[in-house]
Amino acid sequence: MIRVKSVKVLDGLQVRLAFTDGTEKTIDLSPYLHGPIFDPLKKDPAKFRQVKVDPELGTIVWPNGADVCPDVLFHGRVPASPEKAAQ
Repeated sequence: MIRVKSVKVLDGLQVRLAFTDGTEKTIDLSPYLHGPIFDPLKKDPAKFRQVKVDPELGTIVWPNGADVCPDVLFHGRVPASPEKAAQ
């Protein structure tokens, strides 16, 4: 399983991720930040910049408990949003 090894915050809601297979990707996280747990991260750049890698989970996490699935990040899949599911 490929997991996130490091994260660097770029402009806006973009990050540069390094994965355990050696791949590096620049990712705009805005499509992944849905729901109330992500609202503070989208509204406050200082909170967004608190992102780090949780070595046990192998993905990016924030102090408020938010995280994004490493497989979604690696494969570039956009998770289904509640708005689309309700349509």
